[in-house]
Amino acid sequence: MKHSIILLLCIAFILSCEKEVSRDYAIVAGTVSNGPGKVNIGTLDRSFTMTMPTDANGTFRDTISSDFGHFMFFDGKNFTPVYIEKGDSIHISYDANDFNNSLTFAGDGAPISDYLKNKSTLERELRGPENVYTLDETTFKTTFTGIRDSLLANLDAAAGIPEHYKIKETRNINYSYLGQLMRYQPYHAYYTGNPDFEVSEDFLKELDQIDYNNEDDFKFSNAYANLVTGHYNNKAQDLIKSDSLADYAALHKAISVATSELIKNKLLFNSAKTGITYTDDLEGYYTSFMTHSTNEEHKTEITATYDKLKVLSKGSPSPKFTDYENYAGGTTSLSDLEGKYVYIDVWATWCGPCKREIPFLKEVEAKYHDKNIAFVSISIDKVSDHEKWKTMVEEKELGGIQLFADNDWNSAFVKEYQIQGIPRFILINPEGQIINANAPRPSDPKLIELFTEYNI
Repeated sequence: MKHSIILLLCIAFILSCEKEVSRDYAIVAGTVSNGPGKVNIGTLDRSFTMTMPTDANGTFRDTISSDFGHFMFFDGKNFTPVYIEKGDSIHISYDANDFNNSLTFAGDGAPISDYLKNKSTLERELRGPENVYTLDETTFKTTFTGIRDSLLANLDAAAGIPEHYKIKETRNINYSYLGQLMRYQPYHAYYTGNPDFEVSEDFLKELDQIDYNNEDDFKFSNAYANLVTGHYNNKAQDLIKSDSLADYAALHKAISVATSELIKNKLLFNSAKTGITYTDDLEGYYTSFMTHSTNEEHKTEITATYDKLKVLSKGSPSPKFTDYENYAGGTTSLSDLEGKYVYIDVWATWCGPCKREIPFLKEVEAKYHDKNIAFVSISIDKVSDHEKWKTMVEEKELGGIQLFADNDWNSAFVKEYQIQGIPRFILINPEGQIINANAPRPSDPKLIELFTEYNI
């Protein structure tokens, strides 16, 4: 009898294990002290994000049914990488006021998430506060070779990491190193103010070893995906120079040589999500994407974006904004500016490219200050950064009409214009009709040409 009971218990245990292994989703749960009332988890490429509310005790629980692998867990001010596989049940707990010291993981995959947390801290310490891109190329390469070797030693010493993960992570660390080499020339040129800088002939020789069609690494390693993206961007630039192709046509042609359908389609889709909202050749862009992509889900999504963008063509009525807070006092609506041309700058205080346009925008504003045109800057900062916006407007002495959007990225005006990236510039005529939903930036001489065309 005793043996029968033990046998039944063993069978029940085995069946429960099989049930867990066959589960096609993962459970994410945890407890937060002093938290903001919700936590979030999302993939590194932002294709998936999920918000989980916390109850009165700070607990949360939800399931993930796709996109298994590396995630970023965050609550607004705190964040940490985590790793989740199908069937996992991971528990995350921390004090929001002491995140780094209190963060703990338990359950499936905890050793990998612990490793990623420690790796992130180690990486920051190894990089240090100095801007490494100003270093000469020999010192730069020596620095990142040392960082790579330290990270590999850290991985080797990590306890409880499955061997299959260690193998992929070893390649990932090397991809991160190679990615730094790829970024060095443009970053060094920018930060040293030397646009003609070029690396020596052998500096990028290590990149010759990369296979740009490794699907496993593409799905596992964000560093590898970035390398592949950079590779095809460089190929596209070569085509622009040699064949005089439009930017999008060159990129699509370059990507089309990828032998991996998964990688080819993902690169096309990633570039199209934003690229189609910026192009000044909507029909050409859409036709080119549909010709090169073989992923029906991607085609459906880009078609939906294309259909929305068609209503933003030249001569169409512009979407409106209403009662946006005006830095000078009161509120302002687009309808208040009827009878004038309106040049709109959609920006945010955290956006580096936006801030680089400020001096050029000031110059254009000064040149046209007595003309029939209103210069409107709409901040899409979050409400939590409202004071930061006001401070920057004051300290940078920003001119024109400075407005604060009513719901950051989710503002109706931003959504109706299909704005996926900033800065974004828009030109509207005195009748409230769109002249250009993707107007040239202030730093682009084509903006003055456009103003001249309309006798502004």
